[in-house]
Amino acid sequence: MKYAGRFHSWYGQRHGHGGGRSDRGQSGAEYAAMVGVVSLVVAAIVGLSVPADEATGLKSAVCRILHPLSGAEACSSGDYAGDGSDGGNGDGDGGNGGGGGPGDPFVPNGDPFEPARCLLSQDQTKDTVVIQVVFIKISTSETVKLQQWSDGTVTLERVTETGGGVTASISAGIPGLKDWGGSAKLSGTFLAGSGSGGQWLFNKNKSGDPQADLAANLADAQKFAAYLKQNDGCRYQSGYNPGAAMGACQQDAASKKPDLEPELAPDVDITKTSTEASGSVSFGGKFTGGKGGKFSGELASGTMTEDVVVMRSHSGPNAGKITFIYTFTVKGSAGALGVATGEKMQQVSVTYDAAAYDEEEKNGDPHHPEKLLITTSQEAGEGTGVKVEGGANAGPLPVTIDVGGGGGNTKSQIHTESAELILDNDADSITVEDWLRGNGDPASNPLPSPSDAAEVPDSDASPLERLLHDKGKLSRLDYKANTDWWNASLGIGFGLSAGQVSLGFKLFGIEITHESKGQTITGDPTYATGPKNGGARPWVEWKNCTQTKPIPT
Repeated sequence: MKYAGRFHSWYGQRHGHGGGRSDRGQSGAEYAAMVGVVSLVVAAIVGLSVPADEATGLKSAVCRILHPLSGAEACSSGDYAGDGSDGGNGDGDGGNGGGGGPGDPFVPNGDPFEPARCLLSQDQTKDTVVIQVVFIKISTSETVKLQQWSDGTVTLERVTETGGGVTASISAGIPGLKDWGGSAKLSGTFLAGSGSGGQWLFNKNKSGDPQADLAANLADAQKFAAYLKQNDGCRYQSGYNPGAAMGACQQDAASKKPDLEPELAPDVDITKTSTEASGSVSFGGKFTGGKGGKFSGELASGTMTEDVVVMRSHSGPNAGKITFIYTFTVKGSAGALGVATGEKMQQVSVTYDAAAYDEEEKNGDPHHPEKLLITTSQEAGEGTGVKVEGGANAGPLPVTIDVGGGGGNTKSQIHTESAELILDNDADSITVEDWLRGNGDPASNPLPSPSDAAEVPDSDASPLERLLHDKGKLSRLDYKANTDWWNASLGIGFGLSAGQVSLGFKLFGIEITHESKGQTITGDPTYATGPKNGGARPWVEWKNCTQTKPIPT
């Protein structure tokens, strides 16, 4: 990845900054200096954005999923039988809360530029288990989301993902802080996987009052979530037989269903690939006695991730559609006990008619996207938390056993923006497809943000930039979020040290992470109305969003 290489270069410069310092005379001042460097590390990571040439690289990322045997060169040059687009966190609703969402009717209400609805709040839990055997990494995760929307509807989503790939890392001590246990680590991971799951839509309470409907639909969603949880638990009971008559456990679970059942969960095929580059700085010490060992705590970490998701819907509100979602995320954290975090995400989602796409793919014809959604978000927060690791030599060979864990709580602010285009004519569809393929006039900003689209286009603006300005539904939202997390890990490693550099790998490792995150809309939601005198699109109150207040859960 181009930006991974940039990270390696930048990180090497940071690491080399202290390379000439003496190993003697360590003091608290050096510790303070190290914390200062850590702050710069995190600030630099969070300040990154998608490189200028990444917009035209979207086609290559999707090509590598659909045509794994074509090779990177063919995908980069476009010598393949068509591709699509992309995007990446798999939400399908514009990340943290744009105007989209499953079943969004996209019906104008007064101002045709006003999005139909917004995401008011979201409660999400994610459990992840990662197993590593030598250089092979296997990851499984389950994510559950409960979302409240401003039109009074509620969605419940549950997705399980399984992936496999390779990983490697290198670590080095920090000269001048050797006796203090200062060290830095850089790792890279490639994962390819798939997911399954569904989304239930609760919208059958329709009194005409969105606030009352939201309360009633939320109550139904919570009852249904309780049913799903208990029903899953029934499967682990001794003697469970799904083909037999419903047992007492299932009967009790079924009694928790709401009177108004949700719409049937859609059948969606999900394919996902992820590439990741990460780095961390730790500080600790060594202890002697027995076979010796170490104890360290993570002071700073940074991660850059590129995800490409392909979602093919067979039922539900998006039946017959195929969507490509490409996401680039950079995030970092710093602090031993008081943790500061930051994250920046840029996402592109493009939807096609699946049957038409398959036929065009078969014949090598150009594709015709039906919808484009660009989402950006920035998150910054602070809180309490700690992540520590202890290890000891396991024998005469350089084999170690490492045990780690941690947990904490973070309060943060999220700013998200979205730009949505319904491509209802060939000219607009071709404009978007050309942009995805890197054809036509290059954009002055290869991945324009929604805020950029509200400004008067420059004379050298690309066709996509002008299209977003003229027709895009642009919105801006702010959320406050609270995240609780914990982590536990066990590893058996093999490594060799040469001076300050340690080269090694895990013989076996397992890591379990749980994260619970709730976010609620705050501030003044706005959208950009149509172009006025001079061409600018002023930001105004988003009434379709402010008409309903989120309900605490």
